[in-house]
Amino acid sequence: MNRSIPVALAAAASFAIAGQAAAHAHLVSSDPAVGGTVSAPKSITLHMSEVLEPRFSGLELSKDGAPVVVKVAVPAGDKKAIVAEPAAPLAPGAYKVAWHAVAADGHASKGAYTFTVR
Repeated sequence: MNRSIPVALAAAASFAIAGQAAAHAHLVSSDPAVGGTVSAPKSITLHMSEVLEPRFSGLELSKDGAPVVVKVAVPAGDKKAIVAEPAAPLAPGAYKVAWHAVAADGHASKGAYTFTVR
């Protein structure tokens, strides 16, 4: 009976470590918020759950299916963020943010959301 407790704890620890090693970057929050309505933002910031590989992480912005030109970066000071700055002020309407991220451990993920500029 006493041997089963250490074995169970070791097994639980190995599952926890394996889960962390296989982490994928997921969207935690965004500005503008998912589904939000805002004044024209000067930037779009995605906060991810994992440290990102900057060369393989980014986003595309579109309006009515047409691409919107943005400058995208993973800031050195916050390697869990993707920031995009539109080349021109965003006109009123609905926008789609399609993001792709590769976590530092090499796992890829992607997603999309919309927001509206009033």
